[in-house]
Amino acid sequence: MPQIKSAMKRVKTAESASLRNNSQKNAMRSAIKNFEASAAKNADNKDDMFRTAVRAIDMAKSKGLIKANKAARDKSRLAKLN
Repeated sequence: MPQIKSAMKRVKTAESASLRNNSQKNAMRSAIKNFEASAAKNADNKDDMFRTAVRAIDMAKSKGLIKANKAARDKSRLAKLN
């Protein structure tokens, strides 16, 4: 554990940022999985799920959670299923 006050604060902020990043990444993965499941079943809400998944990917990219190339690759892969 750090002794310097600014370093203690940095540990706290890093931990909160890590929790926030993990939850946003998990939300993105869940949206992708939900779309893939609806695409496999050929459900009625497939288009809505696709838009939700693409939006989640774009949000993760804009926040810096994933790189631009991964976002493009994931969206391309999902578009093939749509």
